[in-house]
Amino acid sequence: MIRIVFATNNANKVTEMQAAIGSSLDVISLREAGIDIDIPEPHDTLEANASEKSRTIHQLTGENCFSEDTGLEIDALNGEPGVKSARYAGEDKAFGKNIDKVLSKMGDTTHRSARFRTVISLIWNKQEYLFEGVCEGRILTERQGEGGFGYDPIFVPDNSNRSFAEMNIAEKNQYSHRRKAADKLVLFLQNQTQNA
Repeated sequence: MIRIVFATNNANKVTEMQAAIGSSLDVISLREAGIDIDIPEPHDTLEANASEKSRTIHQLTGENCFSEDTGLEIDALNGEPGVKSARYAGEDKAFGKNIDKVLSKMGDTTHRSARFRTVISLIWNKQEYLFEGVCEGRILTERQGEGGFGYDPIFVPDNSNRSFAEMNIAEKNQYSHRRKAADKLVLFLQNQTQNA
C-alpha cells in the first residue's frame, strides 16, 4: 500500500480524508510521520496556505505528501471568515468562539448563503498539483447537532435540512467539500499508480 503524509495533526481531518480516499492509500498524519511542528498559514488564499504546508513537509520528509486548507465563505460577511476560518475569533482556534462570532456578525439577516471550500496541495514525485472541492449551503441562526467539528453545527449543505453536525461521516461525505477535493486527488493518484 502506498503511504502518503497528510500535513495535519487534526485527527478529525485525517479520519475524514482516509474515509474519502478509502483503502487505496495509507494516509499518515504528521504525528505518525514523527513530525511535531505547527506550520504557519500566513497567506491570504487557501491555495497559498495549502502549498506552504505541503512544501514544508516535503522538504522535511522527502516523501509524497498533501495538505489542505479549508475556509467557510459567507456571502453576507463578504467571504469571511475565509482563510481565517480556524482563527476567526483568535489564535487559540476555539471553534465555539468562532461560531459565536459568525452568528453575532450575521445577526438576523435572511441572506445566509455560504460555502465551504477546500484546496488540496499534493506533492507527488516532486511536482505540485492542486485540487479544489466546494460545498454550497447556508448558515443556521443557531447550532444544530453534536457531531462533526469546526463550523459543522451551523452549516446546512444545499439539498439537505440537517447540519453537518447532525450527520455521520458517510452522510457528510455525500456533500463534503473535503470529499469532493479528495475524490479529485484519488482519481489523480489512481492514474499515477496504475501507470507506474
